Amino acid sequence: MSTLFTNARLIDPAKDSDALGWVLVADGAIAELGHEAAPQADEVVDCGGKCLAPGIVDIGVKVCEPGERHKESYKSAGAAAAAGGVTTMVTRPDTLPAIDTPEVLEFVERRANEAAPVNVLPMAALTKGRDGKEMTEIGFLLDAGAVAFTDCDHVVTDPKVFSRALSYARSCGALVIAHPQEPGLSKGAAATAGKFAALRGLPSVSPMAERMGLDRDMALVEMTGATYHADQITAARALPALERAKKNGLDVTAGTSIHHLTLNELDVADYRTFFKIKPPLRAEADRLALIDAVKSGLIDTISSMHTPQDEESKRLPFEEAASGAVGLETLLPAALRLYHNGDLTLPELFRAMALNPAKRLGLASGRLDAGAPADLVLFDADAPFVLDRFKLKSKSKNTPFDGARLQGKVLATYVAGAAVYRRD
Repeated sequence: MSTLFTNARLIDPAKDSDALGWVLVADGAIAELGHEAAPQADEVVDCGGKCLAPGIVDIGVKVCEPGERHKESYKSAGAAAAAGGVTTMVTRPDTLPAIDTPEVLEFVERRANEAAPVNVLPMAALTKGRDGKEMTEIGFLLDAGAVAFTDCDHVVTDPKVFSRALSYARSCGALVIAHPQEPGLSKGAAATAGKFAALRGLPSVSPMAERMGLDRDMALVEMTGATYHADQITAARALPALERAKKNGLDVTAGTSIHHLTLNELDVADYRTFFKIKPPLRAEADRLALIDAVKSGLIDTISSMHTPQDEESKRLPFEEAASGAVGLETLLPAALRLYHNGDLTLPELFRAMALNPAKRLGLASGRLDAGAPADLVLFDADAPFVLDRFKLKSKSKNTPFDGARLQGKVLATYVAGAAVYRRD
């Protein structure tokens, strides 16, 4: 059966184009696309001039199975992803227990296949228990389906352990994803050092901790020749180190979170714990520098860094509250703030949210090309709404955008050409 999406505003990040056209889907893949007369099909979907783009590939999603299913399950995360236009979730291994053996990895793959309507690609831990002492069985985990290796926000502090893991990952052709941070400086911090944190009396960390962590990682990548991705670059002071690494030919990419692109430290206001994330929100100058870095391509990817926390974890004094925010459903409308502000075009946004993440992981998705998987999102970039966190499909409701005025609604999401979400 074939489906024709016609009268669509095609957002093509690979060609940097935004123009009316059509897409023909057959057997789960894009068969043809164009801007002239459309072919015949078994089913026709009139997009009404709305945007049709590659589905979002979200690197760094936390699904709390096993161990904390009350915060998020594969069923609820999959529903949230579909409602947010995310067609591929690349999930983190910071579960209880950590995903550090083939057996645990096979469990989460089975749960994902049973419960999630979108693609789920699991990452595995780089060291056993994410404790930074002994590397995992990278080869066996690769064979079991791991797409990358990361200890998430647990920095491997021992450079000998980290360099050995990088060397072994390189020999296996594996991608290592790391969290650039100097953990000694950042321990216990709840805010970014500066006037705001001082006035609020919050324990803080200098953005230099991120740069120091990145400088160390780049030295070890240069030594080992590993393939490396920084999960979140959030400070302007870290950007020159990233630029040097790329200019020196290292196989390095970097991402940032949508929260660091659209919010700043002042949004914490009177200790609003839904704005407590890791790394902490930065100064406005950092936010603007990150936008420029995404536009230039220095920062490759934008992700939600979806981190569910229950009410009990957030309804605490700011210093004690858990870090993290849900983002699967808010990633696209929040990113569209950058489009409506004139900071980034739609192809530039989807380059960072779909094309580049897919390329980094060696996926065929993330693009509008004949032969690519028909993982698509249809959205109205201009539809305004006020976010009500209790209407989110995630089990946890810890979003900093609660009550915010946003613009941009997902109308439908397709995985392999099949609709997994349609707005009522």
